[in-house]
Amino acid sequence: MQIVVRGKNVEVTPALRDYAEKKVGKIERFFNIPLTAQVTMQVQRDRHIVEVQVPLNGMLLRGEEASGDMYSSLDLVVEKLEKQIDKFKTRLGRRLRAAEAGEAQATSEAETAEEKEYQVVRTKRFLVKPMDVDEAILQMNLLGHDFFVFANSETDRINVVYRRKDGNYGLIDPEFK
Repeated sequence: MQIVVRGKNVEVTPALRDYAEKKVGKIERFFNIPLTAQVTMQVQRDRHIVEVQVPLNGMLLRGEEASGDMYSSLDLVVEKLEKQIDKFKTRLGRRLRAAEAGEAQATSEAETAEEKEYQVVRTKRFLVKPMDVDEAILQMNLLGHDFFVFANSETDRINVVYRRKDGNYGLIDPEFK
C-alpha cells in the first residue's frame, strides 16, 4: 500500500510518519487490490486533525477525526474507516447473495433499519438561478442552510457551496467523465 503523509501547520516526524503508515496500512487487508492513501495532518489551536482519503474504483473512502493528540486522531480515523469498509462490504455482500439466489432474502430488523438509512423521504424541486459564488454564500446564509445548490454564472455548471466545520466555506464543482 502506498501511503502519502503530509502535514499542514505541523512537522511530520519520522515516528509520526511510521505510526501513520502502520495504522493506515491496516485497511489494506480488506481489499485485494493495490491501494493508495493520502494522510493529511494539521493542527488548529489545540485540535490535532487527521484526514485520510483512499480512492477505490471511482469511489472515495474518507475519514476525518480530531482530538488533543495526533496519535489519538490517527487511531480514531482508522477505526472510522474500518467501520465504513465493514458497512460497505456487508451491504455489497448482501446484494450479491440476493442476486445469486434470484429472490429477496428475509431481512432481520437490524438489516431493515440499516436499509432505511438511504430511503428518500422528501424530494424538493426549485429553480436554479445563475449567480457567482459570493452571492450563493450570501443566499445560503440568508436561508440559514449549511449548503446551497446554484448555477455558477462563471462556469455555467451546477455547483454547491457548503459551510465547513471550521466555519469556512467549501465549493463543490463536479466534473463529468
